[in-house]
Parts: sequence; structure tokens; C-alpha cells
Amino acid sequence: MNESKLLERITANPSIFGGKPIVRGRRLAVEHILGMLAAGDSPETILGGYPWLEREDIQACLVYARRIIGRERVELLVIESEA
Repeated sequence: MNESKLLERITANPSIFGGKPIVRGRRLAVEHILGMLAAGDSPETILGGYPWLEREDIQACLVYARRIIGRERVELLVIESEA
């Protein structure tokens, strides 16, 4: 499945979690899936906890995060000390 198709699984609804990105219109935030992966949970463990969730949903969360991070830019701030 290509990235564009995967990203169709990520939606937002102002009445669910204040419009945060969610998986397929359900009450499961992308942030939550990413947090579970970051904590070391395997995709199998996550899928076991959410019977309706599909492996492609987890992959969509990762693609979404990569796209968001890919737009970030860091600007260095130089602070001069008074010495």
C-alpha cells in the first residue's frame, strides 16, 4: 500500500480528542499508537489490544509522524554573554 493510501487512514474530527489525528475515525489517537511503539510495545501487542485495528493502521501512524517531522526545521539561536 502506498503512503497516500495509508494516510487516508489518519483522520481528524473536532469532536474526538479536540481534532487530534486519529485512526480511521475511531477514538484512538495517532499519538497513542506512537507512544506504545516508543514504549517498546510490538505491533502484535498493539493489534491484540485493539481487535479492529489493522497492521496498515500502525504503518499509517508511522508514515504520518515521518511526514510531520519531515516538515520541521530547527533554527539555531546564538546568545551572546555579557562578559
